[in-house]
Amino acid sequence: MTALKKMKMGFIFIFSSLCFLAPVTQTHPHHASVVDLAFKNMDFAMNLYRKISSDHDNNIFFSPLSISTSFAALLLASDGDTHEEMLKGFNLEQLEREDQPEFIPKLFQLLHENITQNGSLNLDQAVTLFVHREFEVKKTFEDQINRFFDANIKIVDFADTKPSVSLINDYIKQKTGNRVTNVIDNLDPMTQLMLINTIFFQGEWQLPFNPNLTKSSPFYIDSYNIVLVPTMSKEDKFYTMEDVLLGAKLLKLPYNAGVSMLILLPNQDMDYTHIDDEISAAKFKYWISKLRKIKLEIHLPKFKMEQSYPLHNLLPGLGVSSIFTFSANLTRLSKDLKVSEVLHKAVIEVDEIGTTAAAATTTGIIAYSLPRTFIINRPFFFFIYHEDTNGLLFMGRVIDPTKM
Repeated sequence: MTALKKMKMGFIFIFSSLCFLAPVTQTHPHHASVVDLAFKNMDFAMNLYRKISSDHDNNIFFSPLSISTSFAALLLASDGDTHEEMLKGFNLEQLEREDQPEFIPKLFQLLHENITQNGSLNLDQAVTLFVHREFEVKKTFEDQINRFFDANIKIVDFADTKPSVSLINDYIKQKTGNRVTNVIDNLDPMTQLMLINTIFFQGEWQLPFNPNLTKSSPFYIDSYNIVLVPTMSKEDKFYTMEDVLLGAKLLKLPYNAGVSMLILLPNQDMDYTHIDDEISAAKFKYWISKLRKIKLEIHLPKFKMEQSYPLHNLLPGLGVSSIFTFSANLTRLSKDLKVSEVLHKAVIEVDEIGTTAAAATTTGIIAYSLPRTFIINRPFFFFIYHEDTNGLLFMGRVIDPTKM
């Protein structure tokens, strides 16, 4: 197990349209608003996380950047109340420029370029709209998505469902290097437009774990449920901090290309659901600013997750609803359109080699008197982010590392 021993993540979205996106690395922000966009997107991510977590107590994993980028493409198609709902639901209102309708898509383009600029991580990007053969896409919209999202448009006869399913699955399989297969089983023959967004990240730890030190250890799901899970160990200097007021410790594990994983571990006496209400972009920025490097022995469970979310059922809870109804205003794309389905699928694998796929007050912060061990043996949160922009690529919650 060499390259396959890397942490792998992939993401799939199914809309009424199609978009493909991929990895991330480091760069220097092109414009202050790119950082603003990353900050706004992080707060959207936390809101969506809370919406997902309110439905269950299971593992969670998704890519907020991919979801937001996909809907940024639809912003170019929307008008009226639908446009306003999307701006508000995705926390983009303050970035809107009435005299510059392409400003937000341009910011997404710049953020993506910023994240991937030095090419140290493998990047494979494609944006494709699958459009029904009787459906006419306006030239202006076609030009815009091509310019900002490198989009292609493919004509499909959705009424002939079986060949359409095969065509779309084959396309996804090809674009994801055979990693993702059989994404859709069937199609509504009334579908007019489909959008699929996949994002893959591949990275190796700056400080890889020695597989010979990995051993089975207990993981305490709660007071009554304990599982045994392969747990990796390493002693070195790591960035860490403790948020006493929140009741949690944080640990930064860097990859080789300007991307890091930040692990948030609630204290033993702290219910992780309390953390749900407290995480925010401001908190994240605060944690990052207070990290200090100390010698530490860490213990991290290996885990794999594959999660799918029907965003068309979740986003109305964040105020994005009309786009999924017959009152949708997507007239910049065409007439009489609505988005029927949005599926987000995310996959991650964490092992010894790597990954394939915060600022209110200093009160309560301890930077130098931390315990010399960081044992992740109970439910925890993790965030994979681009360091230069704080752009949040993926986030998740591990309740049971033995469950997919």
